[in-house]
Amino acid sequence: MGGTPKGLLEVGGARILDRLVGACEEAFGALPLLVANAPEAAAWRPGLRLVPDATPGGGVLAGLHSAVLSAPAPVVCVAWDMPFVPAALLAALAEGLAGHDACLPASGGRRGVEPLCAAYGAGCAEPMAEALARGDLRAIAFHGGIRVRILSEEQVRRHGDPARLFFNVNTADDLALANGMAM
Repeated sequence: MGGTPKGLLEVGGARILDRLVGACEEAFGALPLLVANAPEAAAWRPGLRLVPDATPGGGVLAGLHSAVLSAPAPVVCVAWDMPFVPAALLAALAEGLAGHDACLPASGGRRGVEPLCAAYGAGCAEPMAEALARGDLRAIAFHGGIRVRILSEEQVRRHGDPARLFFNVNTADDLALANGMAM
């Protein structure tokens, strides 16, 4: 994306970051925290609590781990390149944690679930740290050590088409598609 942080791109007239902050505020009545390592991140959205990766170089799993370690309660994580995640889905993921360590939505993606739009409880912290320590940086590397709940595709569809809900913006073509989808 030419060096532009993906969350700062506009989709439907609003930055992706602002769209997600709005969904979090609607779902939970609070501002989310932002896991980012960029020195300029504090200026991206004043008022957000900024948290760096606890394990530098640990990729996406390090970001999830940092969120779990830094949140005052269970955390719902959303990749900041997903402009169409609605508040109701975020709330459903949080509710899905009851009796589980993580709640992930089913998807047609390569993993079968969306670990970058999921809820994680405190019980994930140690298994995440263990996966990071052994160098397994996959976003699902720790699932064998926790109780995972999967929201079925039917449950996910109550909030919209999964292809749209979990659409992420990685290229200029994706950005053009997202803007078309926002109409």
